[in-house]
Amino acid sequence: MANLKEVRGRIQSIGSTQQITKAMKMVAAAKLRRAQDGIIQLRPYAEKLNTILGRVSSTLDESFASKYSEQRTVNNVLIVVVTSDRGLCGGFNSSIFKSVQALIADKYAGQMAGGNLELLCVGKKGHEFFGRRDFTINEDFVQLFGDLNFEAAKEAAEYAMNAFESGKYDAIDIVYNEFKNVATQIVCQEQFLPIAKQEAEEGASQENIDYIFEPNKTEIVRDLIPNSLKIQFYKTLLESNASEHGARMTAMDKATENAGELLKELKLVYNRSRQAAITTEILEIVGGAEALAAGQ
Repeated sequence: MANLKEVRGRIQSIGSTQQITKAMKMVAAAKLRRAQDGIIQLRPYAEKLNTILGRVSSTLDESFASKYSEQRTVNNVLIVVVTSDRGLCGGFNSSIFKSVQALIADKYAGQMAGGNLELLCVGKKGHEFFGRRDFTINEDFVQLFGDLNFEAAKEAAEYAMNAFESGKYDAIDIVYNEFKNVATQIVCQEQFLPIAKQEAEEGASQENIDYIFEPNKTEIVRDLIPNSLKIQFYKTLLESNASEHGARMTAMDKATENAGELLKELKLVYNRSRQAAITTEILEIVGGAEALAAGQ
């Protein structure tokens, strides 16, 4: 039988752990509500703007073509890796790591081998994971989630946009978790730059996706496209932020349940051991009494 003191110590330890996981679940639930409200409010606007952006880009002739739509031979690549700053959120970060490695192997193996691939890590976990491996990492925007807001996201987006415009990178992709619900996060790989052209739906005429530009096409290209790219980048961070809190809430809920099951098992072991110890003591007393009686 297990030592009673040892089992009692394990029960106390697991009980304390269960209290911590319960508290972390409650904190994650509170943060999730705010994060979920933020992404739900922004998502319809951002998705519609992204559709318009792709369609506008597809209708521009060479004289109005945006610098962000320029298709070039892909020699230098930037991958924006969006993870969390903290762990204890299930497979939230590990799924991103696997997706980035798969993306590189399938699409950018040549650039990686030639040393022409760089990672921009948003979130400490991504920086720590890839920092231990043979990757070139941009460290300027690791801590964006410390105070997530549009201004901070815009700064990171502008860095990527300016680097693409200057020719430092020929392609920029983003890998992040899209928020589906509390229990489900979907790993997404999206092309940030160059802007992917929106294909017309089958059976639709070109006239159906033409736009009237007001005040004029030049100002639309100069203002709308850069602003919409920054909004898309901000939406990506909000998606990941909500996904992180949902993943942590789910993981801590499961950890609390597991701790409860383990406590039940340990208490059963403890009670059995205690009963066995009491039975042994009674048998020893009875045996001693019989020995005394036999000696008289």
